[in-house]
Amino acid sequence: MFAYDPQILAAVQPAPQSIDDVIRTMQAIDAICPDGDGLKWFNWLYLGVTRAVQARVDAGGFQDAAWIAALDVQFADLYFGALRSALSGAVAPRCWQVLFDRRNWTALARIQCALAGVNAHINRDLPFALVRTGVAPVHGEAHYTDYTALNSTLSQRIDEAKTELHVRLLGDLLPPVAHLEDTIAAFSVTAAREAAWNHAEIFWALRPFPPLSARTADTLDGTTALIGKTLLVPVA
Repeated sequence: MFAYDPQILAAVQPAPQSIDDVIRTMQAIDAICPDGDGLKWFNWLYLGVTRAVQARVDAGGFQDAAWIAALDVQFADLYFGALRSALSGAVAPRCWQVLFDRRNWTALARIQCALAGVNAHINRDLPFALVRTGVAPVHGEAHYTDYTALNSTLSQRIDEAKTELHVRLLGDLLPPVAHLEDTIAAFSVTAAREAAWNHAEIFWALRPFPPLSARTADTLDGTTALIGKTLLVPVA
C-alpha cells in the first residue's frame, strides 16, 4: 500500500526477545511511517504504553516482573506478526486487516486509527498472549493482580491520546461529529482487558480441543473486526 512497506516488513522480521527489542522495533516503525499513515498513531500510542510498562518493571512494581515482561514480548509479537503477514502477502487476522486496509484514509482521525489498533490488539491478541506465557490465567491470583495493576496506566495513556490525536491523519482539525465523540467516549481499556482475560481462560481450557479452539478464535477475530469497522467510519 505504501512505498516504504518493505522497510516496515524488515523491521518486524526478528521476533522480539525482550521489552527493549519491542521498543526498538516500535521506534523503527515510528521513524518509517509519516503522519498520514494511520498505523503510525496506533504504534505511537503502543510505544508510549510499552515504555511505561518497562519503567514499572525496572522499578520492581510487579509481584512477578518476569511474567509481565514475557507477556509484553508475546503480546507485541502478535502485533508484529500481523504486520509480517499483511505486508508479505499472507493472511492477517481480519481485525488487523481492517486497520491495514484503511491506513491511508485521510478522512479518518488519528485517534480512530489508534483505537482500532487497540481494539484488535486487546480484544483479539491479548488472550493468546496470556496463553503463550505458559501460565494458566486464573482470576484472583498474583498474575491477575499484576495484570490489572496496569489498567490505570493504560487508561491514562489512552485518555491522553484521545486529546492529542483528535485531528485528522494529516493534522487538520476535525469538525464536531457526534458519532465519533460517542465512540471515543465509550471505549474502555479496562473492560476490554477484563474480557481478554476471560477469553484467555477459555482458550486455556480449550487447549485439548484444537478444532473448537480454532472456531472460537475465528469468531473472536470476526467480532473484533466488526468493532474495528465501527471505529473507522470516516469523518465527513
